[in-house]
Amino acid sequence: MIVVLSDTHGREGHRLAGRTREAVREAALVCHCGDFVTPAVLDAFERTTADAGADFAAVYGNNDTPEVRDRTADTRVVDHGGLRLALAHGHEHTDTSLALFGRQANADLVCVGHSHDPGFGRLGSVPVLNPGSHAEPRFHRAAHAELVPSAKVLDGRLVSPEGDVFERFELEL
Repeated sequence: MIVVLSDTHGREGHRLAGRTREAVREAALVCHCGDFVTPAVLDAFERTTADAGADFAAVYGNNDTPEVRDRTADTRVVDHGGLRLALAHGHEHTDTSLALFGRQANADLVCVGHSHDPGFGRLGSVPVLNPGSHAEPRFHRAAHAELVPSAKVLDGRLVSPEGDVFERFELEL
């Protein structure tokens, strides 16, 4: 399983709770689309994923300190089990530039944060996932995304920290 998170907005820890914490512990890959805010939060994610034996990929967001920016990139492309994910925070991207980023990366899925609004959609032919924020939903539902790839299909779901699956999507690979 791949877990996608964004917008932690923490000061000291990863702020993982409930199903979100369980999902991170079960994941083979954890992707974070930025706005950790401090190095301590990034450190907490790195420790947690390492302890779980998961790979970790991250980009920075507009609220991240220079120390976090020095340790992450503005965009990142991640290959995992035949799936290609393009990660960005989104604060510097329009819909057009996100679609171009996804196409240029030959990505199966673009993952983006910033708005705190969880959802799956398309920008033209480019599938885009926003996992929302697990810890700072800002008038939206708290969430993370769980992705289960197979040879032909990516099964995705948006899940609350309480474990409620409130959106499902399927993407042909």
